[in-house]
Amino acid sequence: MSSPARMSYRSHKSPKSPRGWKSSAVGAAVVAALLSSAACESGADGGPDGARPSDRPSATSSAEPSGTSSAQPGGTTASAKPSETASAEPSGTPGNPGGNGGGSVAACTAEDLGVSALKEPADSKENRHLVITVQNAGDKKCGLYHYPHVQLGADAQTTVPVIEESNMDPGVPVTIAPGEEAYAALLVSGGARDEYEAKSISLTLQGKKPGSEAGEPIDVPMPVNTLYADDGQLVTYWTTASGAALDFIMSR
Repeated sequence: MSSPARMSYRSHKSPKSPRGWKSSAVGAAVVAALLSSAACESGADGGPDGARPSDRPSATSSAEPSGTSSAQPGGTTASAKPSETASAEPSGTPGNPGGNGGGSVAACTAEDLGVSALKEPADSKENRHLVITVQNAGDKKCGLYHYPHVQLGADAQTTVPVIEESNMDPGVPVTIAPGEEAYAALLVSGGARDEYEAKSISLTLQGKKPGSEAGEPIDVPMPVNTLYADDGQLVTYWTTASGAALDFIMSR
């Protein structure tokens, strides 16, 4: 009799009630819904870093510097063009109002000048070293260009060569006001060959262009009756300092 009762007890005990797994399924669904909601909220906030799209800096607006047009090279250097600054450079050199080429001072002419020649030293017996002096006898400033073209003697075939190192200010004329003087030193003979007698001195002024001649030859009064010249003769550029001119020939 006891055996059937045990069997009855086992047959009455059944598996877990469906209510248990249904509640588990409901719980899992709730968890899934919560996770899905959290994921949606994370996506709405702009990602896991928590930064909203409106809070993120713009890659284009903040990276571009403002006012770049005013920083362009053309905006600040246009006034420094060489063509604009060159016109501001003064012409000529201090102490020489004629400027380079004597643009504001007319060239001297034979009519403007008084001319003379003296030997140096005055008591010398050789008569080899002369200083030619020109004086502005006009009423305006004028400019002397380069050096005088000098011929010693009426039969001279060429002009006297120049001492190039005597050119103190290349390209700039010597400007003399009314009453002022300029000088050129003349070496009559240099102890070379082909000596000859010269009974006259003629001088021709140069124009702006080197080698050109302005006007007719000027007769220079002779300091002595006869000069003994040779092929060592030399002349200096014009200067307003007679001593400086003589320095180039006195040691020769």
